[in-house]
Amino acid sequence: MYLPRDIEKVINHFSNLPGIGPKSASRLALAFLRIDKLIVEDFAHSLVNLKNNVTFCNKCYNLSDDKLCGICIDEERSENQIMVVEDVLDLVAFERTGQYSGKYHVLGGLLSPMQGVGPEDLTIDKLLKRIKIIPGEIELILATSPSLEGEATAMFITEQLHDIPEIKITRIARGVPTGADLDYTDKLTLLRALENRTKMPQ
Repeated sequence: MYLPRDIEKVINHFSNLPGIGPKSASRLALAFLRIDKLIVEDFAHSLVNLKNNVTFCNKCYNLSDDKLCGICIDEERSENQIMVVEDVLDLVAFERTGQYSGKYHVLGGLLSPMQGVGPEDLTIDKLLKRIKIIPGEIELILATSPSLEGEATAMFITEQLHDIPEIKITRIARGVPTGADLDYTDKLTLLRALENRTKMPQ
């Protein structure tokens, strides 16, 4: 079926986004034809601002519109408790519980030799450097998903820190189903996994 070139271009852009197939991309593109022009222009402007203004926090690698994110500059949150998560969506999921008052560190992925993802592709080195300059005892909560890659990443980080006695390394409990993505896990399950975390062998 022939479609005007401008519609096809929009469909192709949507199709390049994760989780959006050709049919969904077509529906979204056609929906924009029915939306008021001012709303479309505001949407386009928001996308440009997103690309221009949003970056990664220099400390924890959360998304931020400044050098440090709102969580890192919050003095009421504990500097000596750091939760390590795979990506920003996992951070958002734990923030929704409203029960965690420490800081975070976003890895930007998980170790996966099959996909060519090694320690140098993640922010693990930044995490290790960050930990070493924090005074006093630290609890490092490993909140990677309970998949093979998540477990391998947790074990790798633990091995890198085994000679630092001031660090207590814990792992979120098994309330999260094996292989599940944390950002799709409900709030109560995440809260139970956080409350029942266990100490990692060092």
